[in-house]
Amino acid sequence: MTAAPGTPEPSLIEYPSDFPLKILGHTQPGFAQAILAVVKKHAPDFDDASLTMKTSKKGKYLSVTCVIRATSREQLDALYQELCDHPMVVMVL
Repeated sequence: MTAAPGTPEPSLIEYPSDFPLKILGHTQPGFAQAILAVVKKHAPDFDDASLTMKTSKKGKYLSVTCVIRATSREQLDALYQELCDHPMVVMVL
């Protein structure tokens, strides 16, 4: 069943919920810190120590994984939008 035109689709996520985000960017100084600042802006209770990083096989890309406590669809939408708009970010999953 789809929502009526002009109404948002119902969320498939129950809130609050732990929600993983994987943010991919070119390997460069300050990338993880920049991502952390954006994540903390939208999820102030995010535990910095839980952030994980992985470099691509050839070292060109760095992925940062954050598991946030999502409290609403609006929070996730705003976080995704800001991450996608960030000049250091290539992709957000």
